[in-house]
Amino acid sequence: MLADKRILLVMSGGIAAYKALELIRRLKERGASVRVVMTKAAEEFVTPLSAGALSGDRVYSDLFDLTAEHDIGHIKLSRDADLIVVAPATANIIAKMAAGIADDLATNVLLATDKPILLAPAMNPRMWANAATQRNVAWLKGERVFTVGPNVGSMAERGEFGPGRMAEPMEIVAAIEALVAPAPDAAPGPLSGRHVLVTSGPTHEPIDPVRFLANRSSGKQGHAVAAAAARLGARVTLVSGPVTIPDPAGVSVVRVETARQMLAAVEAALPADIAIFAAAVADWRVATEAEEKLKKGPAGVPQLNLVENPDILASIGRHPSLRPKVVIGFAAETENLVANASAKLQRKGADVIVANDVSPETGIMGGDRNHVRFVSATGVEDWPEADKAAVAAEILARAARLLAG
Repeated sequence: MLADKRILLVMSGGIAAYKALELIRRLKERGASVRVVMTKAAEEFVTPLSAGALSGDRVYSDLFDLTAEHDIGHIKLSRDADLIVVAPATANIIAKMAAGIADDLATNVLLATDKPILLAPAMNPRMWANAATQRNVAWLKGERVFTVGPNVGSMAERGEFGPGRMAEPMEIVAAIEALVAPAPDAAPGPLSGRHVLVTSGPTHEPIDPVRFLANRSSGKQGHAVAAAAARLGARVTLVSGPVTIPDPAGVSVVRVETARQMLAAVEAALPADIAIFAAAVADWRVATEAEEKLKKGPAGVPQLNLVENPDILASIGRHPSLRPKVVIGFAAETENLVANASAKLQRKGADVIVANDVSPETGIMGGDRNHVRFVSATGVEDWPEADKAAVAAEILARAARLLAG
């Protein structure tokens, strides 16, 4: 809960501003006090009256408001909060933050604060993918600036799809709780102050508008890993393919569909201290996705020309600058388990491969238990079968030790 926590919500001008109204309501439900600063652009999408009615406080927007500024109001706003949340965080306000520009009340507050800042980016996928935006986000991330999202999905612009949707209000609430409302009397965990990146679930590679290539991964192991990292005090980014299981508490979740989207989301989430690649990423996709549903006909069975998907583990494990200190991959095999995992360890630049036998008779793929081999440069450990939460806890304990070493 967020009882007695003071949240300053900065709303910048994007279509996702309507979600910020729901965010205010959810924060108030949890006992937080919410003050709102709106840019002039934000007022084009939602009204100050709506934000003020939900927050129960006046809405601030004018840097030169004599009533507020007689006691240097923008400094007071920046210091009175426990956390500042920027939602939606447009490419424009992110760029201003990175450049230290302060040309309105919102940017003055953000420049003057000494409190943590949580960004919920929201913009067109091409704007998010632009090198300037990625550079700005990477520059801002650090000791006091955190991000939640963006998610992958359809945009307001017709036909646009990709990473750029603002995280859902409850995802932002979970990220806020993780930053400002630790469990009472909880001692700092071994990963406190660290960023852990986890991938989970399958990917879906479209064939046509209604069909896709996929696998049987449930995401249970990857989600358990993310939850275990959060329990150890880490700030966790979970990049998840399509799953039907709940999001772990206190974790920032980025949802994707395809392998290419997953790689883009992983790169956007870096830098990280530990990266654990538990997702079952499809190795192939069709070279050209059909624009219309493929039909049966006299021509017979359609021929699907497959091409390789990007290798996410190898891309990060061998990255010259963004590689986390600890990189852990997974190997799901049906034969030659240890030999294949050992080869993967060398080939992909990982520190550890967690290998499991996913033959149908094991029931591991989609099940609640796992039996893994922990493969590293020092050898192979055969762990006893356990539920996936216990396996995740041991993986994170080992990852923490590797990071400390």
